[in-house]
Amino acid sequence: MMDTLFEPVNIGKLTLKNRAVRSATWTGMAHKDGRCSSRLIALTERLAKGEVGLIITGFAYVMPNGQALADQLGIHKDDMIPSFSKLTRRVHESGGTIAMQIAHAGVQTTLRPDNDRPVWGPSAVFDDTFKKTPKAMTQREIKRVIVAFADAAGRAKRAGFDAVQLHAAHGYLVSQFLSPSTNIRTDIYGGSIENRGRFLFQTFRAVRKAVGKDFPVLVKLNGKDFRHRGLTLKDALFVAGELDRMGIDAIEVSGGTPASGPLGPARPDIGTAESEAYFMPLAKEIRKQVTAPVAVVGGIRSLETVQTVFDSKSASLVSFSRPLIREPDLVKRWKAGDRRKAECISCNLCFRAARSRDGVYCMARKRSRKRVTASSE
Repeated sequence: MMDTLFEPVNIGKLTLKNRAVRSATWTGMAHKDGRCSSRLIALTERLAKGEVGLIITGFAYVMPNGQALADQLGIHKDDMIPSFSKLTRRVHESGGTIAMQIAHAGVQTTLRPDNDRPVWGPSAVFDDTFKKTPKAMTQREIKRVIVAFADAAGRAKRAGFDAVQLHAAHGYLVSQFLSPSTNIRTDIYGGSIENRGRFLFQTFRAVRKAVGKDFPVLVKLNGKDFRHRGLTLKDALFVAGELDRMGIDAIEVSGGTPASGPLGPARPDIGTAESEAYFMPLAKEIRKQVTAPVAVVGGIRSLETVQTVFDSKSASLVSFSRPLIREPDLVKRWKAGDRRKAECISCNLCFRAARSRDGVYCMARKRSRKRVTASSE
């Protein structure tokens, strides 16, 4: 009954050995200049050996002012390619498949602006979470970012990645263009969803041209922003349908932004089956509109929930992030017959760990081990 997860699936011309996706996860393990580190390679290799069907990197910025966080991956210049080539080679040697997520932070950056890093956004709308007002981008600057995405995708292909994913969710720049709460433009990039989606559509076309028709291009898309005047499901359905018509190879459905409060992307306290897979209803509606494979992320913790996703035809792949921080071999464990739910308790302490010098790890697991050691002494 529960073997669906372990069946192969195609994304374009790429065949995955199973339907488990490691959703893009910021690790805090990049070098200061954005290059891939040996620690990150080791972490990703563990995921490959843990039999994750598709590993998606943490978001990599496509130009300097698109960087969101310190110790974040960058794919903004050719100098980055050699370090990523080491990563992809190790993943492939371990039997894995890997995609790079490429992104621009827009106003959602913790870094101080300077001449090389002006804060850009679709409109000069104050962001209450990041306490910044971005500069409204000119059409020339929009075109610069589109070219940067295309160049970044080309670098990812040259570095040996099996696919790229455009980050159009969670309130980053593409998401800011899609949302009427952050996009109040009056030109061809603002107003109707056809116009608000134009930046994403043009970016996809440029990326497709850069990597060719046979190289898979994925997108991470909010099904809903869960904030006042944010992206609605109706608008998300239009965007997904247009991307499908244009030839997108897969859509990963998420939701929320840092301004969404308790309805953000990484919701805590997932203690019951009913609280799992909280974006599944959005994914189900989007899947009805598209022919491309749909993945759903958001609080999936048990094989029973995975099967519910498949049985309800809500998605054809399932994505995990926090559970694989605690258990990189979760998929392998399930396949071997140990079908206990993921050990992740959704405490979100891993976000704090990613900001430490050690990079991301499960702080709850480390604390529990310390308690066991102390009690045995």
